[in-house]
Amino acid sequence: MSFVLRRLTPDDLKLMDALLTMFGEAFEDVELVAMKDDAIVGGLAAYELRKFEQERSEIYIYDLAVAAAHRREGIATALIQDLKKIAAARGAYVIYVQADLGDAPAIALYSKLGAREDVFHFDIIVG
Repeated sequence: MSFVLRRLTPDDLKLMDALLTMFGEAFEDVELVAMKDDAIVGGLAAYELRKFEQERSEIYIYDLAVAAAHRREGIATALIQDLKKIAAARGAYVIYVQADLGDAPAIALYSKLGAREDVFHFDIIVG
């Protein structure tokens, strides 16, 4: 592999800023600026959702992005494979992620890594 996977800690603020910049560019969020040195080319943000009724949890992939110039290098797959190790160590029994209809690259990636479920997603307005 020509890249290194690293789990960020609370002390990695500079890397987190770079990750957010990369997410912004990948998702065309023009409010963020790119860093030139020590560029991050991919990243994943996930949440652990602990179950109340059992001693296990679920992992939800909230964001996953790879910079355009570095796609098709196996980075997204490697990030998910590394997350699987973290999830297993934390006692999680599943990792799940959403993909928008029509997002063929995401659907292809997730299809090769897991089983597809047809579900309804509802946004409940707070205010």
